[in-house]
Amino acid sequence: MSVGSKHQFRFGVVNEQPLPAGQWLGHVRRVEALGFDTFLLRDHLTPDYFGPQYAPLAALATAAACTSTLRIGTLVINNDFRHPAVLAKEIATLDVLSGGRVELGLGAGWLREEYSRAGLRYDSPGVRIDRLEETVQLIKSLLQSHSTTSSGGHYAVDQLVSFPATVQRPHPPILIGGGKRRVLTLAGREADIVGILTSDVASGRLVADPAERSAAAVRQKLAWVREGAGARYDDIELSLVPTLHVTDDPEHAAHELRTSNGWTSLSVAEVLAMPSVLIGDVATIARTLEARRDEFGFSYYVISDHDIDAFAPVLAALKRAA
Repeated sequence: MSVGSKHQFRFGVVNEQPLPAGQWLGHVRRVEALGFDTFLLRDHLTPDYFGPQYAPLAALATAAACTSTLRIGTLVINNDFRHPAVLAKEIATLDVLSGGRVELGLGAGWLREEYSRAGLRYDSPGVRIDRLEETVQLIKSLLQSHSTTSSGGHYAVDQLVSFPATVQRPHPPILIGGGKRRVLTLAGREADIVGILTSDVASGRLVADPAERSAAAVRQKLAWVREGAGARYDDIELSLVPTLHVTDDPEHAAHELRTSNGWTSLSVAEVLAMPSVLIGDVATIARTLEARRDEFGFSYYVISDHDIDAFAPVLAALKRAA
């Protein structure tokens, strides 16, 4: 069934290159000059699967200071690393000093290794999502500068008013990302943007499970978002982090992806049909993005900053067609 989308395309870049300071600033400015909409950072204490990462909030403040139109955000903040009252103040300050360009991505945390290495307790997914749910409620209230009193299972605040008031009202857009039912129904209920995860992190490590990437699996994930969202589903911006290969030989690239991930049970055609896989030349990828927005509703794609040069012609083609 075609679901369509009322949302215009947006394209973000997630920073995976912690370059030296001067090079990094030039890199951020180039992301803006190429026409990308957002510049995002992950939140990890160990290199995990993407290499070393800068601390997100300090780096995003720097990115905002050297740009003028580029939006900045987290993909995603690990909720267990900061008390929500502290996070609310940091995000509000970033929003004010950036002129209202902040987007807050939140997650429950998943990478077991970094908890262990930092001496942090690694609770069950249910407990971590409980904490995330409390955080979302507190963050929303605090970012609106309401006097907030709450005594939940994990956090307690008493008549706390967060300063400063945000530029974006009622608060900066909130993204919640995940791949399982509990977090996606929460995202549907509370988030402005929902990031659909097509890898499996339930074990505390990232597993490239092809079952998570199939069209049927993605439709199920979207159904969980809809379950939480109800009548507000069409207002939610749906996001993906795709696997990208710009090439004139899509079958070969899909075969290489299949082989490198050990997806031996899948055909090349099945790999190419995965909603989170973008393989082909510029025109083919642009058409694929249009078709998948119509079919699944995805309009906000985030790519690695290793791929900005490869993807820039696709972005330009879609902007010309808009």
